[in-house]
Amino acid sequence: MNDQPPIKAVLFDLDGTLIDSAPDLQVAANKLLNEENRQSITLEQTIRMIGDGVPKIVERAFAATGYTVKEEQLDEFVKRYLAFYEPNAANLTVPFSGCVECLERLRLESYKMAVCTNKPFAATQKILNKLGLANLFSTIIGGDTLPGIKKPDPRHLLAALEIMNISPKNAIMIGDHANDVNAARAAELPVIVCRFGYTNGPAENLNGDLVINHFDEIPGAFLQLGQT
Repeated sequence: MNDQPPIKAVLFDLDGTLIDSAPDLQVAANKLLNEENRQSITLEQTIRMIGDGVPKIVERAFAATGYTVKEEQLDEFVKRYLAFYEPNAANLTVPFSGCVECLERLRLESYKMAVCTNKPFAATQKILNKLGLANLFSTIIGGDTLPGIKKPDPRHLLAALEIMNISPKNAIMIGDHANDVNAARAAELPVIVCRFGYTNGPAENLNGDLVINHFDEIPGAFLQLGQT
């Protein structure tokens, strides 16, 4: 007999989990770099910079060109990056294969869903609206939604669950980054890692409960975890 609590809510990371957003992030980074007479970065370099929020992308982008951003420069650079990125955040960004179908199926099966991302809320909302995904989620927690709180802080995930009135024992996290796994562990949630995302190294090294290769594996993953 299955004695695991049933899943009632699914928390999703955004970049590298639901969406392939690296091309738009790269364009914005290169816009800023070129304005500062720095060389452009590649898509592969950009992918390795994603997951810790915009300030880290900015710092890492400059570092890749051999420049260390000074503390007094960071806020200005971040503002300029966002001024270009936010209006253009969904130009090249697309959902990963099977994402939309999976979300629609989960919605039909009465799962509550939330996005928990370190990306700023405005850009997150714009992307989800343009891709037609926003209405599938009960709540969205961005990197600036809770002052000073981002993943891997478990309060980022717990805030979404509180809004949805779901206990952590009835929820699961799906992501692609160490921040997702660490936040889930601290919140005492099981966590599924997406191999197709922006992991730095083998997905298995993140020590999630399961690793998936495609969204169509999620129903089976729930069964394997014994929490349907």
